[in-house]
Amino acid sequence: MSMRSFSDRIRHAVLFELIGIAIFTPAAAWLFNQPVAHMGVIGIVSATVATVWNLLFNLGFDHALVRVTGRMAKTMPIRVAHAMLFEAGLIVLLIPFVAWYLGVSLWAALMMDISIVAFYLVYAFAFNIAYDRVFPVRELDAHDRAANRALAA
Repeated sequence: MSMRSFSDRIRHAVLFELIGIAIFTPAAAWLFNQPVAHMGVIGIVSATVATVWNLLFNLGFDHALVRVTGRMAKTMPIRVAHAMLFEAGLIVLLIPFVAWYLGVSLWAALMMDISIVAFYLVYAFAFNIAYDRVFPVRELDAHDRAANRALAA
């Protein structure tokens, strides 16, 4: 059975965040009428948290997918669930920081984050389909299998 290597997961997470932040920062500054620098900080902190979350979540999701279905193939409903669960986890992780940094209530931060999540939900869905087509899953070599076993332990 094939699964993404650790280095492939790093590439996936980094590309996802770099492209996302390049789109997010100017758009969020305009949409929320905030200084670009403030939204840049929100974007960088969010991207850092999201990168770690992306790596951990996708590793766990893939292992759960194989355990439940016996395969790595992702149907459209699985892709939708994947994107929604990923974004729900980010909401829980990021709302307190956004509220504190921008000096807004948790409710205001949640409302801002819902807009951001709507963007990233669509972006994550499209990015992951594109990534799977550009970088298809390959057969693992012995080194990759050993690294993935070490992470799972």
